[in-house]
Amino acid sequence: MSTGCLCIHGYTGSPTEIEPLVRYLQAETDWEFSVPTLPGHGEELHLKGHYYQEWIAAAELALLDLKRHHDTILIIGFSMGGMIASYLAAKYEVERLVLLSAALKYISFPQLVKDTFGIVTDAWKGSLLENQLFVRYKAKVTQTHFLSSFEFMKCVEFTKPYLQHVKCPTLIMQGQMDGTVPSKAANFLEQEIGASHKEVVFLPNSKHLVCHDNDRDTLCEKVWRFLGEYAYERN
Repeated sequence: MSTGCLCIHGYTGSPTEIEPLVRYLQAETDWEFSVPTLPGHGEELHLKGHYYQEWIAAAELALLDLKRHHDTILIIGFSMGGMIASYLAAKYEVERLVLLSAALKYISFPQLVKDTFGIVTDAWKGSLLENQLFVRYKAKVTQTHFLSSFEFMKCVEFTKPYLQHVKCPTLIMQGQMDGTVPSKAANFLEQEIGASHKEVVFLPNSKHLVCHDNDRDTLCEKVWRFLGEYAYERN
């Protein structure tokens, strides 16, 4: 018996978004990890001319490749990748599913105001380039094609109906300071997902990029316990 783990990054992102978690799990296991870069994504974005169907297809092909070689399949999805992961978990036999900041709902306006205030404050102090949120999202905004945001929204709307068909045990983790996905999205996911075993964990000191934020050690340990206990029961 062997285990394959598919990890899917978010919209305008890259595998770097989930790299700390992947490295942690690689150190603890002998699993094969597949961490595809979705079409048009990566450290430099080329989203123009790419459609949400391509993003889903790329993740699906990576999953099918893992299924050819492994008996146990686990999926981790971050942000938009969480919605794609849910779709795949509903469509295929998957043992466990982990959703990180999954984008069922998007743009938390109260937190966005706080983040914007922080950016303005740092600009006033002359330390704007030390604000990591500004540095990351300035690059994304300048590289993101306007129409691609509609593809993101279409991806969320397409995958949303499949949540009720997810039957495998599911772990939902959400940063309470997330300025992109409102924290209540985790509660909506819990309601919509059809699995009988669901667990929601809120990370009090984390924003959207939960794998890189202040609660990342807690996140890694929790994901490892959730996935590891099942994988090693099977092996």
